[in-house]
Amino acid sequence: MRGWHYWVSRGSRPMEQGILPDREIAALNAAGGIVAQRPFDPDQVQPASLDLRLGARAHRVRASFLPGRQRSVAEALDRFSLHTVELGEGAVLETGCVYIVPLMESLSLPQDVRASANPKSSTGRLDIFTRVITDRAQEFDKVPAGYDGPLYLEISPRTFPVLVRQGSRLSQIRFRRGRATLTGEELVSLHAGSGLTSTADANISGGGIALSVDLRGDAQGLIGYRGKRHTSVVDVDRRAAHAVLDFWEPLHASRSGVLVLDPNEFYILVSEEAVHVPPDFAAEMTPYDPLVGEFRVHYAGFFDPGFGHSDAGGAGSRAVLEVRSHEVPFILEHGQIVGRLIYERMATRPKRLYGADLNSNYQAQGLKLSKHFV
Repeated sequence: MRGWHYWVSRGSRPMEQGILPDREIAALNAAGGIVAQRPFDPDQVQPASLDLRLGARAHRVRASFLPGRQRSVAEALDRFSLHTVELGEGAVLETGCVYIVPLMESLSLPQDVRASANPKSSTGRLDIFTRVITDRAQEFDKVPAGYDGPLYLEISPRTFPVLVRQGSRLSQIRFRRGRATLTGEELVSLHAGSGLTSTADANISGGGIALSVDLRGDAQGLIGYRGKRHTSVVDVDRRAAHAVLDFWEPLHASRSGVLVLDPNEFYILVSEEAVHVPPDFAAEMTPYDPLVGEFRVHYAGFFDPGFGHSDAGGAGSRAVLEVRSHEVPFILEHGQIVGRLIYERMATRPKRLYGADLNSNYQAQGLKLSKHFV
């Protein structure tokens, strides 16, 4: 295995369990555990994850699929691909269509390292549905320990058509060794000592800490945005290039204090609580909890070490919620639980934290659209 030498060179000392930080991701790449078609971009390695880059072409397919235990993704594409789109300097991916894109990164993981993927924050806020697929996969976004092979990204824009190109970064991957997730007791203790949310008596159950929705809004009563239909294209690599009102309908607090989610509409809302991720931990939002309603919240679920951390310039950071109702209209009320944060320990503290160290886009945020809008 290409990545073996680095891991045995550490000697007989037990490897720390948890999510691999930036320095170990870089070392994994240097040892051949992560193989890239070209060197990493300067900001590609994040405190607790690695951004994944699109390859040279996208395969338009009839529908989403998993290859199953007996097939590679390439073999499945031979059966399901309708046509190929060259990304090169840029191509538009249309709403309602499904594309499979080989990624520029492939893996040759050690036997004790596994991984999982998630859309990047900006991807989720654009309502671009993405999932990583591996050869012989039986589930999305999961990479088993010891996996040796290519990575592919399923992309389905839901609200806006998007312009992407080779090297665009829509998804991110986290690497884990051993047990990373905190138990309920550990989570209670960490919240008591570090204040994981701004609610002292937070609802902690099922291994996660609850977040609720803010429907009172800011000083002007703004509570969120609803995506417009039939808009122009969003270039995923251009910051502050698109006018908000061309793509979004602002939503304001109602007298009744509720918001009715219409089926198949996309909403950007914000949590009532501020969120804190201490430097030695990372967090992930559960994307859908059937116990709290028939809707999906927070497509892009990774929260890096240092998010909301005061020493990293993040005091008061709230979680932006990407919300889509399912089959029926659903009434949200202010303070209603909409999801849970699952906390995991880092194997070691990252070299750099989310926020001031990285000029992060969403540190100290309140209600905020993606970086593409101004």
